Amino acid sequence: MTTSAHAPTLALTTDAGQHPAVFAAAFNSGDPALVRQVYAPGAVFVPEPGHPVTGDGIHSATVRFLALGLPITVHPRHVYTVEDIALLVVDWTIAGLDPEGNPVDLTGTATDVARRGPDGFWRYLIDNPFGTATR
Repeated sequence: MTTSAHAPTLALTTDAGQHPAVFAAAFNSGDPALVRQVYAPGAVFVPEPGHPVTGDGIHSATVRFLALGLPITVHPRHVYTVEDIALLVVDWTIAGLDPEGNPVDLTGTATDVARRGPDGFWRYLIDNPFGTATR
């Protein structure tokens, strides 16, 4: 029996407006390695208002969200692109019962910045899922 140790891959997009859907597909896979692929090197993620994380902090925060065991739905509201930079305003929801049977109802409006890399694919530079929260 032969096994393969290939890293999981994700189909990134050349369309900034589709990047939230790519993120949702990665998130809904439950695989933090796939989620990591939607971020540019040096990216910032804000898992709670006022508390940005980078590097390994993104991985840790992603694992906490994925532990809910629930899918995310996304609805882009606005996408503004200038050359290789995009501002994305995206409504999102994570709802259902967590693994212990507790109700979860998380919603937000993300204010995100993405950059098109040299390979032509979009990745988050700043992912601020609670972008409209005051704090």
